[in-house]
Amino acid sequence: MPRRPAVAGMFYEADPELLRNQIEESYLHPLGPGKLPKISIKGPRKVLGIVSPHAGYMYSGPIAAHGFYQLAIDGKPDTFIILGPNHTGLGSPIATMIEDYWVTPLGKVDIDSELAKEVVKLSGIVDIDPSAHRYEHSVEVQIPFLQYLFGEIKFVPISMMWQTPEAALRIAKAIHEASEKLNRDIVIIASTDLNHYEPHSETVKKDEMTINAILRRDSEELSKILDAYNISMCGPGPTMVLMEYSKLVNHEVEVKLLKHATSGDITGDKSAVVGYASIVFRRR
Repeated sequence: MPRRPAVAGMFYEADPELLRNQIEESYLHPLGPGKLPKISIKGPRKVLGIVSPHAGYMYSGPIAAHGFYQLAIDGKPDTFIILGPNHTGLGSPIATMIEDYWVTPLGKVDIDSELAKEVVKLSGIVDIDPSAHRYEHSVEVQIPFLQYLFGEIKFVPISMMWQTPEAALRIAKAIHEASEKLNRDIVIIASTDLNHYEPHSETVKKDEMTINAILRRDSEELSKILDAYNISMCGPGPTMVLMEYSKLVNHEVEVKLLKHATSGDITGDKSAVVGYASIVFRRR
């Protein structure tokens, strides 16, 4: 059975033409890159991954567009590994899918079953459980941006309810070993929003601490900061997977903040906002 969209018509437009327009508006928005991406299928391929927000496109789309803009000019990998937090509480603590395919308004998206199976085997903590993905939006909202850029893609979805540095490191090692073994060129997308539902000024302070830990690629520091300052980042696990994966590749790595903003910057209501950041990890 294909995995049907859970949040089309809510987080993003359900009509294909309106959805493409909405994505283009994200690029052209004052908080977006300001121009449409120039798509290079065979680019330099230096990007290891991006941190990307997952709210409704009307709120976080312009910030997310910065990361996808970098992917557009970098070239198309074999497989995208998209990790997101499990907001629903359904299914296994860490879960992927190995069969069937996903559907969005922009078409069908195939799972890289061979790579997914290898990650399951090597990690020892990733289960095969479609129920964890059935209603979860954090992975889904990344896919139309990729379809807009590259058309047909392959991906591995991973949902994380268990989000510790130890789990992130095991998943990162499994992704690295599996992609090397199968000779897959991969890009990791770590889907997360930052601090939730506090005033704009407080969220900006908390987000800056979070972003600095990510830029330093220090998973332990990130985990401690989130606990110590009560920062409600929803996807530390996926982010730490990308951070740890970037340490395993045999290259010097640059981590760059592309854009940070809050929902208040979009709506004008800064009384209770959510923070969003787009961050790129690339080989120097």
